[in-house]
Amino acid sequence: MKIWSVSNQKGGVGKTTSVVTLGGLLSSWGFKTLLVDLDPHGSLTSYFKMNPDEVEWGVYNLFRDASEKKKDVDPAVYIAQTEFDGLAVLPASTAIATLDRQVAQMGGMGLVVSTALGKLKDRYDYVIIDSPPMLGVLMINALAACDHLIIPVLAEFLALKGLDRMVHTINMVFHSRKTAPKFTIVPTMFDKRTKAARESLVALHQQYPHNAWESVIPVDTKVRDASREGVPLPIFDKTAKAVEAYSSLLELLLLEKAVDKPLANRS
Repeated sequence: MKIWSVSNQKGGVGKTTSVVTLGGLLSSWGFKTLLVDLDPHGSLTSYFKMNPDEVEWGVYNLFRDASEKKKDVDPAVYIAQTEFDGLAVLPASTAIATLDRQVAQMGGMGLVVSTALGKLKDRYDYVIIDSPPMLGVLMINALAACDHLIIPVLAEFLALKGLDRMVHTINMVFHSRKTAPKFTIVPTMFDKRTKAARESLVALHQQYPHNAWESVIPVDTKVRDASREGVPLPIFDKTAKAVEAYSSLLELLLLEKAVDKPLANRS
């Protein structure tokens, strides 16, 4: 089982879209796929028509079980099956927004998700985690659990400056790890018609030549249409421009050709 985390400390960069689209592709290609929502906003959960205010079983239960030292609980009981073959979701409830305060004095809470997923390794081929946009116990769990980190970033100069903060966080979290996960920076919602986007893309590749994906995810209105229907884009419209781009990205990830050089703080 491979675990990927999609993370950026800046919101609105296409994290959830990336998680759902890659997950939809993986499941449609025959891989058993689990999507994990670690974002208190619950966008991934909401995408599949579950209300985070009403979720009773999900991510929060993993942390509650860990805080109560429960070791015999099967995390599969907290997973929701979607209507799409091979695609399941570990949903988020709004309660996870309180976790930092609740577990602040507890040790070992940075590996809760990793430990839980370890119990599911024979049930899924791939797990994709939707990480929160802020540093805390949830992001630490997302980063600590993954084999490969995917960082969506907008091709605009302010977003590139914000990327430095994410890079600093990654270096801090993985400082003590002997083997850092692979990193891929993915330019999203790219509009080739604008000069600013084109110049920002050049700057991204200059700044992170070993980690920036060579292609882009283009602006595509079908993404919004698919989200409105609660259907992964590859299932909603497999001919969409963004599906073609995400398919290329997925092929790269599956072949594990993405570089594994650690990111350097550019601040």
